Parts: sequence; C-alpha cells; structure tokens
Amino acid sequence: MRLWRNGNVVSEWQTLVNPETRIPTFIQSFTGITDGMVETAPRFGEIADVLEEKLKGSVFVAHNARFDYGFVKAEFRRIGRPFSARVLCTVKMSRRLYPGFRRHNMDALIERHGLPPVERHRAMGDVAAMQAFFQHALAERGRHVLEQAIRDLLQRPSVPSHLAPEVLEGLPSCPGVYRFYGDNDVLLYVGKSINIAQRVASHFSGDHASSRGVRMSEALRRVEWTETAGELGALLLELKQIKTLKPMFNRRSRAAKNLVTLELRENEAGYLQARMVREIEAHRLGDYFGLFRSKRDAERALSGIAATNDLCNRLLGLEPEQPGPCFQRSLGRCRGACEALEDVTRYNLRTQIAFHGLRLKTWPWSGPVGVVEHDAERDRTDILVVYNWVHVATVNDERELDGMSFRGQSVSFDLDSYKLLVSALLGKTSQSFRVIELPAARQPDVLMP
Repeated sequence: MRLWRNGNVVSEWQTLVNPETRIPTFIQSFTGITDGMVETAPRFGEIADVLEEKLKGSVFVAHNARFDYGFVKAEFRRIGRPFSARVLCTVKMSRRLYPGFRRHNMDALIERHGLPPVERHRAMGDVAAMQAFFQHALAERGRHVLEQAIRDLLQRPSVPSHLAPEVLEGLPSCPGVYRFYGDNDVLLYVGKSINIAQRVASHFSGDHASSRGVRMSEALRRVEWTETAGELGALLLELKQIKTLKPMFNRRSRAAKNLVTLELRENEAGYLQARMVREIEAHRLGDYFGLFRSKRDAERALSGIAATNDLCNRLLGLEPEQPGPCFQRSLGRCRGACEALEDVTRYNLRTQIAFHGLRLKTWPWSGPVGVVEHDAERDRTDILVVYNWVHVATVNDERELDGMSFRGQSVSFDLDSYKLLVSALLGKTSQSFRVIELPAARQPDVLMP
C-alpha cells in the first residue's frame, strides 16, 4: 500500500501474507506468488493492527475496489474484528472521467493513457499504476473535474435503517440480477440492471416515492445478487426468478398458468375457423396466432378482430354452433360466412390478413443456438442456450456445450421470454452478442404451461 496525500507519497508498506492454505496453480501463474514465498510470511491476524492503523482516516483506493475491500473486510471479520473505510474505485473513476471508452481494466488504462509499465498483479505494481492514472487524469482533466468525480464517487446514498451502510460497497457495477430479502429470508423483490450497484442505490434514494417503496424499504434486511456477462442474460434470469420464486413486491411478469394461443383451421365448408390451443407444437410456431395469459384475453382479442374486419363471430368461436345466421350478421357486422353467403376464398383471405400481425415468429434456426455474451473487462462469458424462443440453460464456456443434449427435457413456452428473445434475436439494432448454432439432435421438448 502507498499513502498519497496532496500529490505526495507519504509512506509505503507491503508484506506477503500466509493464507493458511495452498495457493491455486492459476493464482500462482497469475501473480507469480508461490506457496514457498508465503510459507514464512505472517498470518493476517499478525498484521491486522498495523494495517488498520495505516488505513485509519484514509480513503481505501483500489482498481475494482469491490474485490480488494471485500477481501480485507472478510479477513477482519474472520478474526472477529469489524472494519470499515471509505472506498474509491479507480475503475468507476475511469468510467466517470472517460465515458467514451468501453474497457477500463488496468491493462487498458496503461495502454490507452501511455502509463509507465509496472509489475502487474503484484500489490506495489498495481498501486504504482493507479497513482500514475491519478496523475495523468489530474494533468489531463484538471483538479476541479478530478475532485468533483472523487466527491461524487465517495458520496454514499442513504440506505434503509436495517442495512449496514457498507452494503453498497460490495455491489458490483456490472449486469446482473439483484434480490431483496426480509425477515426469515422472505424474498421481497427481484430486479435486473446493467449496473447492479447503481440500480440498487437508486432504490434506496427513491424508496419514499410510493407507499409500496416505503413498505419494501422497511422490510428489507439483506441484498443478494447474481452477475451476468450481459443485459440479455440478466433479463432472462430476472424473468425466470420472478416466475419461479414469486417475490412479494414484483407486480409484473408472473407466470401465466393457462397460456392460450389461436389456430386457424378450415371447417367442412372450407371456411377458416379460429380455435383456442393450450398445447403448442414447437415445429409449428408459424401456424399459431398470439399468446394470451387467459381464455378471456384471447376472446377479447378475437372480438376486436371481428369488429375491425367484419369477420364472423361464430367462425371465430365467439358464438355457439347453431343453424341460421350469427348475431353479428343481424347487426350488419358479418358478411354472411356463417350462412355460406360470402365467397370462401375472399373470406379466408380477409381472415388471414386480419390475423397476420398475431402470427408467432417461426424459429429461424434448425436446432438450438447459443447466444454468447462476453464482458471483456471482467473476462466473463455466458452462453444462453435458446430453442424455439425458450431459454433452456446457461453455460460459461463453449467447451461445456460439447456432448450436451436436451433430448427428453421439457421446458415451458413463456410469453415474456418469447417477446424478449424475438426482439433481441430478430431486432434490427446492433447487439452485443453473437449466435452459434448447436446440433439439432440436442433440442428439448417445448411445452405450453
């Protein structure tokens, strides 16, 4: 660590620490620190007093500070001692000062700003790189801008009285899903964001905007989260958790118990008839029209189609089968298909045009696909396995897809996921993911709920 005050280095201190366990091989290759190097080093409890004294009254600065501060705090907790400090993350500072750049890890900063080379992934090397970044930003952006950015980043939003103020310091500034829990671990709320820390903080700063927000704030006892590589993964995970975990304060996106779609079939006279369907055949998506949460919603849609296009209510299933004209015919709102008075070809063409906008999107691939989202800054990859607009699974490495099969596995067709995936995969806007096709033999069975 290096104590820096008013632009000058006041003191430096560093020590290896015996972790009291073997260092994983990949950590040894990453940092260059071996088991032999820490064998005679002091344990954390032996240097805790010195570390706490040196940090007293100072701002804890680190690149991706959530990791470093969380590690130090956990070590103090392990020896039964509380620890708290004001925390400043230079990743967040870089994003604030240089929002036009996508990557803000230390290697990117060194290369982008021409900072002096250092021994990376070693304490003093990273400290030297952070100090060089501060000095570069000070010279390039000016003292006023730098100090304002520091003030903004150090300002803590208010948190509910039952939560420790430092709860926000552990939250990541990345995409994912967060969960609020109350007493007895009752799940209160599930949300998603491309920046978990920022979104959770906004909940706390605005929790008195409604009586619902006040009730949730008063009940909140714990915050939990799951990181994802990108926004699409966060959206799908949020939908899944809301529907399966049923949090108390989520109003929308609850699972539809009786999802309904519509199908057009010719009757004996050749006229197209609409009928409601509760079981969808995955390979026939283009034969179905609309997805509705209930029979009532489907009937409401059919009534609107009939009224707008002068279609026969009886053929649309809105009136029972019986001899004679339908009721709408007597009002002049049906052109006579119920009495076989309208030309079959003309009626069927009008029906197909009326239903065209409701037709479900046919799955454009031969089998399942992997939607690959990658966060270069965190070196995290999520592969969302999707088939027939259903999110089947998530893996983190393309090698995990080798030999993977979903044959015999049943997954439910979901209205909200369908809309989300159609928009994401067929949308015209540029997306931050790539799609890889998987063998058709791996496809699961897709069922209506």
